[in-house]
Amino acid sequence: MAFDIDMIKGVYASMGERVDKARELVGKPLTLAEKILYSHLWDGTPTTKFARGKDYVDFAPDRIACQDATAQMALLQFMQAGKDKVAVPTTVHCDHLIQAKQGAAVDLKHANETSKEVFDFLGSVSNKYGIGFWEPGAGIIHQVVLENYAFPGGMMIGTDSHTVNAGGLGMVAIGVGGADAVDVMAGMAWELKFPKLIGVKLTGKLSGWTAPKDVILKVAEILTVKGGTGAIVEYFGPGATSMSCTGKGTICNMGAEIGATTSTFGYDESMERYLRATDRSDVADAANAVKEHLTADPEVYANPEQYFDQVIEINLTELLPMLNGPFTPDLATEVGTMTEKALANDWPLAVEWGLIGSCTNSSYEDLSRASSIAQQALDKKLKTKAEFGINPGSEQVRYTTERDGILEIFEKLDAKIFTNACGPCIGQWGRYEDPKNAPKNSIVHSFNRNFAKRADGNPNTHAFVASPEMTAAIAIAGRLDFNPLTDKLINEDGEEVMLDEPTGWELPPKGFEVKENGYVEPLADGSSVNVIVAPDSERLQLLDPFLPITPASLQGMKLLIKAFGKCTTDHISMAGPWLRYRGHLDNIANNTLIGAVNAYNQKTNFVKNQLTGEYGGVPDTQREYKKAGIKTLVVGDHNYGEGSSREHAAMQPRHLGVAAVLVKSFARIHETNLKKQGMLALTFANESDYDLIQEDDTFNFLDIDQFAPDKPLTIEVVHADGSKDTIIANHSYNNAQIAWFNEGSALNLIKKENA
Repeated sequence: MAFDIDMIKGVYASMGERVDKARELVGKPLTLAEKILYSHLWDGTPTTKFARGKDYVDFAPDRIACQDATAQMALLQFMQAGKDKVAVPTTVHCDHLIQAKQGAAVDLKHANETSKEVFDFLGSVSNKYGIGFWEPGAGIIHQVVLENYAFPGGMMIGTDSHTVNAGGLGMVAIGVGGADAVDVMAGMAWELKFPKLIGVKLTGKLSGWTAPKDVILKVAEILTVKGGTGAIVEYFGPGATSMSCTGKGTICNMGAEIGATTSTFGYDESMERYLRATDRSDVADAANAVKEHLTADPEVYANPEQYFDQVIEINLTELLPMLNGPFTPDLATEVGTMTEKALANDWPLAVEWGLIGSCTNSSYEDLSRASSIAQQALDKKLKTKAEFGINPGSEQVRYTTERDGILEIFEKLDAKIFTNACGPCIGQWGRYEDPKNAPKNSIVHSFNRNFAKRADGNPNTHAFVASPEMTAAIAIAGRLDFNPLTDKLINEDGEEVMLDEPTGWELPPKGFEVKENGYVEPLADGSSVNVIVAPDSERLQLLDPFLPITPASLQGMKLLIKAFGKCTTDHISMAGPWLRYRGHLDNIANNTLIGAVNAYNQKTNFVKNQLTGEYGGVPDTQREYKKAGIKTLVVGDHNYGEGSSREHAAMQPRHLGVAAVLVKSFARIHETNLKKQGMLALTFANESDYDLIQEDDTFNFLDIDQFAPDKPLTIEVVHADGSKDTIIANHSYNNAQIAWFNEGSALNLIKKENA
């Protein structure tokens, strides 16, 4: 039986009435995304038609999911909210703090020893506040959610950008910062700008070497890393219904890489099959009773141009396997065209590792199809040229694939089977002792992100994203430009052989099986549970409220850094070894913006201190400004804060004394995170004004006392020679968000209202 079945039935019970009322208000047939959004309004039955991309709307999500790295800060904040129990079903999943190095058993034991303090904290907080707890080794958050909690037509938020994975089961699932999750845990509404809608029509059918991963790699090429910003992507058409549920999850998962609010598919037979296979026939039966509300109205898919803001069409029959990268997930190369491109860009053609897994591609189907390629290497006497690493998505997937002999195939190729955790996908990979001086190389993986230093900390690692089956084939061949559709390999007998097309199972023929899934049910009454944080801990630190940023402090501000080019949340708050400090704000603040490139010298972690004239690290310089009582400004380029949902990228600068961030454009989650922490998130009204900012500038916010919705702010820029420029800065704050700023943070306002 499913978790929270009564909640799910409650959602379905009110859905028909709410969808009918929304259709009446909108005055036309509805997309699936609109049906879910309008049926989850905080006020219940719809009374207003909302403008896409304009109106801020209060929603009531059905549930929340948190991973261990972000849960620490989210729960530290929730502890200040004055609540006895979370208001909606919530889970915590321990999947980020486990380094992949020697193999599952050794790595998990090491993680339980080195991160015991953090796991004990998360477990006790979960027990106290009624939160379901998934122990280390239980699996990757998004795979576990898909197997246990996701349901068609539901709405969930999660403190990880790849929460969107649950769209594979027909949800509107959205990645948020921890402060957003705290709002909902505390029983308050969750605010989101009503998204625009992008429709992706899939015709034809996948076959041969082409996989669901190639669909989203193609969409990323079309839309780029910011083309989905502010929009929900809804997939439909015969190609969509012909695809497996976990394949749909893969596509939705990487919607985070195009900046989309989320992605989703309409309920169909593949979702029903998956629900029943994962012991949730009760959810399937309930969904079948309201299935007309769990997909778009027929008119929408018949004439999509009339109902979506943008429509893309992809013929799956013609789609070829793709490799996206390096250093960005939208740089796409069709298989068979890599040689010329790699040589022109000096990408290493030799591939050193093939990594299969992550929340994106770690299902039973993914591992079975990749293993069919690995088996051919054994059968055809091929010696693999690259090393293999495998991360199963959950203990259920691991146990079942081990039972069915799938993992054994990889082990015969000397693959390392890592823990059921994120591992290399989020920088938790012990590949090098000193990654800074590691050599230039190429790897191929089935993960979602491939930013510089993302997997192994080595800035010279060129990471390419591909499907699990293509990853396996390229690892066997050892060449980035290997095309399994046409290229032959020489086996150990000197014979020419070709790899056959991959085969696999959508679901395990003998069903899923697991002995210990790693779930810990919380106490019904956790009031007696004590949550202890040692005062001298270097891993955990109780939070002090942020003080409001006053108009007076926004005069005479200094420039901290003008970031050049891509500046993701990885650049602002690195993962990897820094994950150990995710629960200690002051300690993790020592990595603030150390990955951002200084526009004035093209170096990282090397900025000018205007108080001394000396150059030093960004956090050290900022701490000097803080000691002197001087607020600072960060300047950035387009899509600033792209990537992970980690709110540390907002909390760390705030903690150190950064008051405002002025950029050409923001990634959605990061902009919201900055607002939640009581900072100013601003965009250049004229993008070319970015070029006016000089290294020794001082800034005065001339009309901050008139801060109001839809009213730009005026910033006086005073240069070192005494000359001045005036910059107009736009913002997207509404009255409620301005109240966050005035109180010092959204959490301060929650505490005030609860009191």
